[in-house]
Amino acid sequence: MPILKTALLSACLCLAIQAAHPQASASKTLRKDPVLTEHAKGTFDVMTTPLPPDDATGGAAIGRYALDKQFHGDLEAASKGQMLAAGDPAKGTAGYVAMEHVTGALNGKSGGFALQHSGTMDHGNLHLTVTVVPGSGTGELAGIAGTMTITISGKHSYDIEYTLPAAP
Repeated sequence: MPILKTALLSACLCLAIQAAHPQASASKTLRKDPVLTEHAKGTFDVMTTPLPPDDATGGAAIGRYALDKQFHGDLEAASKGQMLAAGDPAKGTAGYVAMEHVTGALNGKSGGFALQHSGTMDHGNLHLTVTVVPGSGTGELAGIAGTMTITISGKHSYDIEYTLPAAP
């Protein structure tokens, strides 16, 4: 019996609030549908090419590389970018940052976007963050937001978790 009274009291309270504040229920109907998070998975091939040292490093031991990738699967695309790396990977300690621009089709939508990488390896413990650069989406991928997870187990694979603005 107490549960029935509580439910009835809650229902009455909700009706009273809506009657006293009609804009509260009106604002609910004006909200857009929630944006759904989507996934894209597949593999990619990557080629890194050493680039000459940059004078901006002042002679520091920072490697610079050109990136050239080909994505397969839900993301059918190519990318070009640059990577900076430092540390001693042979001892299990290193870090890198990279920017790349991806152009192609993501789950059938054509366009492009940029990815920003930040990775460290500390005594074999890996930490990698790859983020879609806000405002970088073009074509049908304009407004894209998200992150990419990269897995390396013999072959490079990716999983992009992303959102796109709702169609008008």
